[in-house]
Amino acid sequence: MTTLNRRGLLKTGVAAGVLGLTGLPLRAQTRGGKLTAGLSGANTSDSWDARTHSDLFMIASAQGAVFDSLTEVAADGSLVGELAESWDSTDAQTWVFNLRTGVNFHNGKAFGPQDVIESLQMHLGEESKSAAKPIVQNITEMTQSGDHQVTFVLNAPNADFPYLLSDYHLLMYPAGQIEDAITNGIGTGLYQVQSFDPGVRMVATRVDDHYKGDSAGWFDEIEYIAINDNTARNNALLTGQVDAINRIDFKVESLLRANPNIVIKEVTGNQHYTFPMLTNNSPYDNVNLRKALKYGINRQEMVDKILLGHGQVANDTPIGPASQYYAGDMEQLTYDPDQAAFYLKEAGMEDVTLDLSASNAAFEGAVDAAQLLQASASVAGIGINVVQEPADGYWSNVWLKKNFCASYWSGRATEDWMFSSAYEEGVPWNDSQWGTEDSARFQELLLEGRAELDSDRRREIYTEMQMILRDEGGVLIPMFANYVEGLSAKLGTPETIGNLWQMDNARMAERWWTT
Repeated sequence: MTTLNRRGLLKTGVAAGVLGLTGLPLRAQTRGGKLTAGLSGANTSDSWDARTHSDLFMIASAQGAVFDSLTEVAADGSLVGELAESWDSTDAQTWVFNLRTGVNFHNGKAFGPQDVIESLQMHLGEESKSAAKPIVQNITEMTQSGDHQVTFVLNAPNADFPYLLSDYHLLMYPAGQIEDAITNGIGTGLYQVQSFDPGVRMVATRVDDHYKGDSAGWFDEIEYIAINDNTARNNALLTGQVDAINRIDFKVESLLRANPNIVIKEVTGNQHYTFPMLTNNSPYDNVNLRKALKYGINRQEMVDKILLGHGQVANDTPIGPASQYYAGDMEQLTYDPDQAAFYLKEAGMEDVTLDLSASNAAFEGAVDAAQLLQASASVAGIGINVVQEPADGYWSNVWLKKNFCASYWSGRATEDWMFSSAYEEGVPWNDSQWGTEDSARFQELLLEGRAELDSDRRREIYTEMQMILRDEGGVLIPMFANYVEGLSAKLGTPETIGNLWQMDNARMAERWWTT
């Protein structure tokens, strides 16, 4: 990922347009054909309501094909305009966004400022559980300041704001028709929905005369098939039923690589596999128990046995190797059963047995990883009962509800984006319920770092925040995992593959092509 220039973000012009989305000169792509992909992360409760999207199937179907956002993180990590043509701010608190002209929704309605305002307002409200609520609630004013212009006023300066508007929950819907758009999948994206069976399949066709023209969207048709089971997904690629899959099974990687019709793509990013604990519930409100678990996990063993080398050891912080302010030189937590036993005794829980919920819906190998944690922690006298949960409904029935479970995060393009999504007090996706009672200092630093423009000071702030999470945090983060995906040899891809989400930032429908 490229180094972020926050001051440069304050004013971005038309040069950051759609020609930068593909990552290769236009001559390298050919138009036509169909992309059939087998994807995990699907649920029978899926819908076109972006507030509910949490995993690859709907991210790729929605933001990656049918809908658009105002901005987009390109494959190289830079920020480009999508429905916003340019943006400008002098103080990082008042932002003026100029919208693209000549853009229509799939039902023929012209795109404009009111669509932006209503699409963002839908994430607000006391009952809103949208993961993008923390972004939108920091906007104090949204006004139409021109025929194709929207002005945002924030409650405090935030030079990352244009990046935040690329969040996959912040899709643009037609004003006054949002319910219909959610029901039928009506967006401004390169592909228009032909059929959608939640948790099963999505089919869409290329929109003629799209505003992105000939710079993206090479397939005439896309079909995304929900295949949550890892073995079934790998077999579908091996037998040619699909052209691409996410999350290959490392145990059969050599078999896939030996097949001349299959190409393996591996990308290093900020994806991290986690075990969050609800720190507002007993016994996880006890910092000494959390420290005991931190020393009771054998991180290198997990990288070796779960990732089979496709990643690296993590340090209980979500800021990864692709981040600008990654504290890679911070002292690494190591497996130390004696230290774990010491902190367990300090917690007064020497006879504790903890339930740990896991499913491979969380990440491939999550159940095995939970069992490895069970074994390593037992050496220190920490009892762990691994509860194997059903894959379907895992994100709605287990995550954020069970006290201790397996999870994963793709990471985010900026430190503030990551922290404000999962570690800011009260945000919907704070899966450890980390807050002021756990560390008032962390929450103070979060607000300070968000408004700070000096890069050296920001590094100091984010390093301290990473240290706090390493030492006291409520999420075990043992490993950063590479994105490893399998593709048919008949597919072409840009030289640079996006590392923000799986499958080229979930935008393979726009960026890949048939050779």
